[in-house]
Amino acid sequence: MKRLAKAMLLMVCLTLVGCGLASLDRSNINGMWNATLIDTNDTTMFSFGTSLVVNNDGSLSITNFNLTTNSPCFVSSETESGSFTLSGDFSGNVNGKFGFVVQSSSPIGNTLTLSGTASGNTISGNWTLTGGTGCAGSGSFTMIKT
Repeated sequence: MKRLAKAMLLMVCLTLVGCGLASLDRSNINGMWNATLIDTNDTTMFSFGTSLVVNNDGSLSITNFNLTTNSPCFVSSETESGSFTLSGDFSGNVNGKFGFVVQSSSPIGNTLTLSGTASGNTISGNWTLTGGTGCAGSGSFTMIKT
């Protein structure tokens, strides 16, 4: 009976530590970020800054989005959405899957999609742009927390 009680206590402690770490690391995503998107020719295609907050359901609250490169694909009134899913192990290795979408309102129909992995103060991965004439491409991106 004592072994069972000790095992249960150990499980509760590990669960609490794991939950505490998850909440701590999820909050590391919260804040201001600067992104640079490079195409397959190593040319900077887009740069932007934004503020991210992870909601309890894993969705992102995105504010202060500012595309800092001029592009005919995104003239005004973009809509942003995103997600962050935390993962890790008992050795303290924590990272997360990051998704981010920017849809243009003017011109209508252009979609920029980022998919990557967050680790510490860096998010990196791949991006694709789909849409109208001249608004297609792909490459890699890096986001740095400021």
